[in-house]
Order: sequence, then structure tokens, then C-alpha cells
Amino acid sequence: MTDAVLDPAAIHSSVDDVARATATPDQLQPWAELGLKADEYERIHKILGRRPTSSELAMYSVMWSEHCSYKSSKVHLRRFGELPAETRVGKLLAGIGENAGVLDIGQGYAVTFKVESHNHPSYVEPYQGAATGVGGIVRDILAMGARPVAVMDALRFGPLDAPDTARVLPGIVAGVGGYGNCLGLPNIGGEVVFDDSYIGNPLVNALCVGVMRHEDLHLANATGAGNQVILYGARTGGDGIGGVSVLASETFDAATADGLSGPSKRPSVQVGDPFMEKLLIECTLELFAAGVVNGIQDLGGAGLSCATSELASAGDGGMQVWLDRVPLRDSSLAPEEILMSESQERMMAVVEPRHVEQFLAVCAKWDVDVTVVGEVTTTGRLVIDWHGEVVVDVPPRTVAHEGPVYDRPYARPADQDALQADAAEALPRPVGGAELRDTLLRLVGSPNLADKSWVTDQYDRYVRGNTVLAQPDDAGVVRVDEQTGLGVALATDCNGRFCQLDPYAGAQLALAEAYRNVAAVGAQPLAVSDCLNFGSPEDPAVMWQFERAVAGLVDGCRELGVPVTGGNVSFYNQTGDVPILPTPVVGVLGVLDDVDRRVRQGFRTPGQMIYLIGETRAELSGSQWALVEHDHLGGLPPQVDLAAERALAELLRHASRDGLIDAAHDLADGGLAQALVESCLRHDVGARVWLPDELDPFVALFSESAGRAIVAVPRSEEVRFTDMATARRVPHVRLGVVDPGDGDPLLDVQGQFSVPLIELRAAWSGTIPDAISA
Repeated sequence: MTDAVLDPAAIHSSVDDVARATATPDQLQPWAELGLKADEYERIHKILGRRPTSSELAMYSVMWSEHCSYKSSKVHLRRFGELPAETRVGKLLAGIGENAGVLDIGQGYAVTFKVESHNHPSYVEPYQGAATGVGGIVRDILAMGARPVAVMDALRFGPLDAPDTARVLPGIVAGVGGYGNCLGLPNIGGEVVFDDSYIGNPLVNALCVGVMRHEDLHLANATGAGNQVILYGARTGGDGIGGVSVLASETFDAATADGLSGPSKRPSVQVGDPFMEKLLIECTLELFAAGVVNGIQDLGGAGLSCATSELASAGDGGMQVWLDRVPLRDSSLAPEEILMSESQERMMAVVEPRHVEQFLAVCAKWDVDVTVVGEVTTTGRLVIDWHGEVVVDVPPRTVAHEGPVYDRPYARPADQDALQADAAEALPRPVGGAELRDTLLRLVGSPNLADKSWVTDQYDRYVRGNTVLAQPDDAGVVRVDEQTGLGVALATDCNGRFCQLDPYAGAQLALAEAYRNVAAVGAQPLAVSDCLNFGSPEDPAVMWQFERAVAGLVDGCRELGVPVTGGNVSFYNQTGDVPILPTPVVGVLGVLDDVDRRVRQGFRTPGQMIYLIGETRAELSGSQWALVEHDHLGGLPPQVDLAAERALAELLRHASRDGLIDAAHDLADGGLAQALVESCLRHDVGARVWLPDELDPFVALFSESAGRAIVAVPRSEEVRFTDMATARRVPHVRLGVVDPGDGDPLLDVQGQFSVPLIELRAAWSGTIPDAISA
């Protein structure tokens, strides 16, 4: 492909450069259409001492957008900085503010992980929106110097039978699977949740984890006057313009008086090419290994606007960029469109002049387009030329790091007290074994508790050969070092229903569940990355939910001793005036010294004893039973006892290390009943259980009290296990025995009911496939 040759005279007459902006101070500009407020536009005037050019206006508008600047959340996110910047293994090597957090996991290894959202693009164009969400988070990990080794996804949809779900679910799942599978990255875990509030606003939260040696860490900055700024990867096209803000492509077709020009229609969702990304990964890792990169930044949200301003802002000088050197897929793009394009699979590097030739050679080896587009200067300004005309001349920090910061008003919703007073514990409940059995079958076949393999079977979970555990296990586990068996475990969790009832407690319950899931496979939980999905920050009730959730996470992480390494905030998730359930997705990463000692989820060995660990209370508000049986949301969520969670995690980890448990599964949605069903169905092995005498059978089966797990203990280790639990003061009770039965395996709840596993599987496995094929 050859670039079009543009007439310099025509360019000079049409481009809105700095000279023209200075000479035409009263020219009307579409600042409101670009999402800027009047005071924000005035602030840009004061920063520049003139009106902005159309390119500067576009750059400020997206970099000051909610997605890029965190202007409504910064005042609350700062609280994460109060947490210690270290884990039980070692210090954080990079934290909040970098492309992704990096932590020491021992033996000279470090891991980097992060979770981000791609919600709105995935609604507009499900396949590409989800696919490019995966691609973007993978490049964040790559930019830190790590090799990406696995991905996860946390998905939220409207009701399974809703027309909107039928449109977006297959495309989103295909996009997540298609992009990750083509990259050769295993998808090792995540969530799929259905709720009315996500109609018209699905959530696509993607996580990636990468591995590196300590010495391979790279940070994003542009330092060293004379160093070259190099753009490499895919060519820049018109896709994704405005993908991270309200910037719309039609804006660039405004009248001449607006100072903007360009084609009348650009796609707002990026178009991904995973095969190019695979080349980009291998090329970038070779560049790192060759030692020819000083700083690097991926081009994600806000494209070149973000990469140039953030690199320059984090450096010690300025940057000069020649925008007309950028390789284009579409020669009709105006300069502001080139700056705003979110075309995928692109990276920007800062390279010393002596290394440029080698840099270019490595890119040529991998057949990756590469162009020197700028250099580091001492001016302290970001200057961008377009065919000899200066279209941007700004202080880079004002674009990248000194945008507006709002302390938006927040207030407890007027109906919150009434919501919490409407407790599910007062609802009619099943009585007797027959009613309990029927309730169990309805719940296991409900969308949120049913088998998700229709989704997860579209993901390659074992590519690369280092996946040790994956869906549907409690956490995904990836081997880091083949010699020692060192590995990492990851889980994501959030119950938006609990967060609606009490966002402070709900966020802590999300943290506790992810922490518990990581411990259930035998790992030591170390650190957190979060993706905070909420409605409009301009709604005081939503901001109250957000502030309470952040406070809950900060306090919870402090008590559990896990730092927050980074994450993402996604606001404006709502349909009309109706916000989604507050959904602060929490990802927890843990470490295993030897992955051979990991613990699986399902029952396998007849005769092993089943123990219930933790305390069960009559906690049914926000539960799946309340949803499925009564379509009810009200009351208070389960109590949070983080000291008990920590003790439970330590018991699970040490019992795993010492070989005292053969299977483990945390209790969460659906309570004990669901945990038993999933543990039996995993390997088609039955169980005979007896419920604690002190508990109402219904409460014992369907309460969603936190801080609980079931484990299978070999008879030979029963005394050692109970002694360990007693010494740690963790409540535990023998619940039953793994029992394949004489004929068809059963889940036999003695004194109440029994149900063949074949009947359970029929109820559990058909829900999602039947809905999709309907």
C-alpha cells in the first residue's frame, strides 16, 4: 500500500494549525459535541493562551474524557495509595499509574496483571468490541516487558431470554475466544452473569497476566533529548475514532467554521487483527531482549493522542512528532482523526539513535511496519507537525496528567433504607424434602447457576501447555517455571446484587470471594486488580455507590494484606436513566510454590470425607434463591468477616501444601447446594451428606453466607486435617462422604431427598445452549 501524495498548498489552506488558531480567536468550535464542558473548554484556552486547533481540541477532549482521565474517580481512587506497596512475597515493582501492576513472586520472577473494561464498544459491535478489549489488555501487559501467558474475562448480560442478550452474547463470546485463541493465550477463568440491569449495557471486563524476570521490567516514558520516537505495528485507519469518549466521527464532518474536516462516517469500534498482534508480541519481546528500547507505550484508548502525551509527560523533556509520517490505511484521514484513531495492534517506543537501525531490523524480521515519527526534545512541550504546519503545541502534562478533577456530590439513595428493610429472609421458603429437591433442580437450571461450558468451550484453556487449572475450577492456575513448579493463580468475582444492597459490604464480598477462590486451589493470595463498573457519575446515588465500594475495597485489602496494583473505572453504564447494578469486579492473584500441589474442585475418590468449613447463618437476601424463586432483591447481604476469610485461606493453603485435602470448592452463589452439585458433576461421582442438626435444612442448603468452603479429605488424613482446623480456630463439621453409589450416582441428602446426577446434569447443562438455539 502506498500513501497518497497530498498537495502542500491545499494542506496549508485547509489545516487548522497553530498560526490559524492564533489569528482566528473567535472561530466557533464543537467543544460541547466532543464532550467538553464550558469551563473545561475555557481552561484549555487559558493553558494555551489562545483557542485550540482542531487537533488540540480533539486531543484534549478524549484525554480529558472520563475513560482516559478518571476525572470523577481520582479523588476516591487515591485511597488505594494508602495501602502498603508490598505483598507477603516481596515489594511491588510497579503499581498504580503504570500500564499494569508488577509484583515479585520469588525466584527472580515477576508477574504483571490487570483487568480493564470494554463495555460500550461491545454493545455497539459485540464481536470486535470484545475482541479488541482482549487485544488492548494484552498490549498493556506486553508494554511492561512481560510475555502474556493467560487471559480471563468477566461478562455480564441482560436476562438469558432477552432479545438483546441473544444479539450480544454470542458475538461477545466469539470475540473473546477468537482473539485470545488466535494469540495462543489460554483463557483460564472468569464469570458469566445475567441480570435485568445489564439489558442494553453488557459488561466485558478482560484480564491478562504476564511473566517476566525482574530485570526485564520496562516503564513508559520519553527521556533523553535526541532519542527517536518510533511507531510500529498495524497501520492507522479510521476505526475506533471516539471509541473511548463521546467524540463522534460525524463531528469531523462539521462545517468549515468548526475548523474540522474529514469523511462523513467512521466506525466507532476498533477492528482487531489477532495475527498482527501475535507478530507484535514476538517482535516487542525480541526488541526488549535486544536492549534497544528505552520506553514503550501501547496505543489503546485515545490512540496517538494518549501515547504521545503520556510518554512525553512521563519523561524529562518534550517531544516533536511528524504526524504526516504515520503509515495510514486511509489516506483521507484528517490530522485530528489520525490523532484520535484507536486502530489496534500499534505500539510506540523511545529508542536511542544508535539503536534505531537494529530496532528497524527486528521489526523487518517480524514483518511489522515501523516508522520513526518523532524525537525527544528539551522544549518541555509536545509539538506535532502535519506536512510542515504545527497542528499541536501543548504542555504534555496538561493533556495526560493534569486534566479536570471533580469531587462530585454523592448521597445515599432515598430508597436505600427501604431496600435494606425488605429482607428475603421473610419470604416463603420450601418445607420438607420434596420441596427442597424441587427447589434445588430449579436453581441449578437457572441462568446464573447453570453450566457455562457453552461459553467456556469456545475458549482454548490449555494452549501453550502451562495451564494447570482452568474453568470451571475455582481459580485458573498457570505454571511459571517448569523446573521448580512455581505458578500463579487468578480469580475474578463480583456479586452486583450484594453491591446494590450495600456497596461497601458488596465490594468486600467480591474481594473475599476472589481471595477465597485463589486459596481454594492452594495458592497464597498476593494482590488485587479491579474493574469498577458503575452508572453515571453525575448521579449522586451512583457516586455514593462508587465511594462506598472504593472504601470497602481499601479497608478490605488493608485487612487481608493485599495491595491494589491497578485497574480500571467504567462509568456511564446504564440504559436511559437506569444504571446497572454496581459491579466492582475484583481480580486476585496468588502464587503457588509448586503447582503439582494445587487442589481441584470436584469429588473423585470414593470414601473420602466431606467437610464444611466456616459458619453458616440464615443469610438469604440477595441470594440466587431469592432471585429465582421470588424475583426479589432486598435486605442486607451476608456478613463480611475478613479475619475469618484470612483464617480459612490459610487453612486451605496449608492443607493443600501438606496433602490433607483432595478437592476443595468455595461456597458462594447458590450456597452449599450448588457447591455439592458442582463437586459431584465435575467427575460424575456422587455424595452422601447429612445436614448439621442445628441448622434448618433450607438454610443449610441455600444460605449464601461468606467465608465457607467444602473439602474432600482422605480418611488417612482426617485427624491431621481436623487438628489443623481446630488449631486455627476455623469452624468445621463433617458433612458426608464421597459415595459413587451402587447404581447411578446420587446426591443423597440424608433425611431430606436424593437426586440422581443424571437428572441434575440434565437440569444444569441445557439452560444456556437451549436459550441460544431457541
